[in-house]
Amino acid sequence: MRPVHPTGPTRVGRAVAALLFVGVLGGCAGAPAPAASGGATGSAAPVSVDNCGTTVTVGAPPERLVTLNQGATEVALALGLESRMAGTAYLDDSVPEKWKAAYDSVPVLSKKYPTKENLLAARPDFLYASYSSAFTDKVAGTREELRGQGVPSYLSPFGCSDKSQVPPTTWHAAWGELNDVAKVFGVPERAAAIQRQQEQQLAQFTATAAGKGLKVLWFDSDTKTPFVGAGQGGPQLVLDAVGARNVFGDLPGSWQNVSWEKVVAADPDAIVVADADWDTAQSKIDYLENDPVLSKLTAVQRKAFVTVPFSESTPGVLLADGAARVSDGLGRLHPAS
Repeated sequence: MRPVHPTGPTRVGRAVAALLFVGVLGGCAGAPAPAASGGATGSAAPVSVDNCGTTVTVGAPPERLVTLNQGATEVALALGLESRMAGTAYLDDSVPEKWKAAYDSVPVLSKKYPTKENLLAARPDFLYASYSSAFTDKVAGTREELRGQGVPSYLSPFGCSDKSQVPPTTWHAAWGELNDVAKVFGVPERAAAIQRQQEQQLAQFTATAAGKGLKVLWFDSDTKTPFVGAGQGGPQLVLDAVGARNVFGDLPGSWQNVSWEKVVAADPDAIVVADADWDTAQSKIDYLENDPVLSKLTAVQRKAFVTVPFSESTPGVLLADGAARVSDGLGRLHPAS
């Protein structure tokens, strides 16, 4: 099963969180922050966005952002904020080549979640995460604590701990997150440009309909009870965009564990396989090809696999890249008439 992001080593609680605030203030006075990216408004007028049932307000565009998950990091890089990033952490797979140089310019605080001491050393003035597990006492502290100490934060709406605050998974909801972050950092025109580009891509995928007539399994992780794309998440958005049928599209939620018996009964024409550091695509393909029953699936017999990085399977700035990859892959795998 795709793991829930762990919450780093236990460290001192409220005392270190308080030191984080002191470090932010000291850093602002004692050392210059990175120059703002081109396009920042530079305005001191407060900006607010609604986020997971709370209001996030900044008096001016932040200058020392720390991102705590890959999805958040990639939104920041897509918006060209690397010169205002004081640190980043927690990759699930590789950062795309188009952002590699920008990513390499940002300090990596930790392979997984950083300790509070590492966050203190980075002197952040804003924290941004994709998963609520980042905002616990074992990592950065709760958002309420951070806000009380003068450190605002943003959590992907898809990661809200209160599930009633999680929006339906749509392309517009993904763009909503992008636009929220761009507003906070004073670069709304960049988010608008990305959204226009992705809207054009999606129109092209729909017109091409590379997946038309294909039954597709989206296999994320877990060989015991496979964790698959269901009817209300990123995989469904992608498969709808390319005209394919998700064999588990009738299941609720974004992801579900199913039985191999149901996979065999569905007998997909193609299988999209997620590739992550913690569960590689090749390990899943090897399992399918070496299992005496699963190796007889139509998709496995035809080697009809499309590998997609995990970061391109979740709602975010890279989901359109995932759609492009699936469109291209299914176009090559379409069964002969």
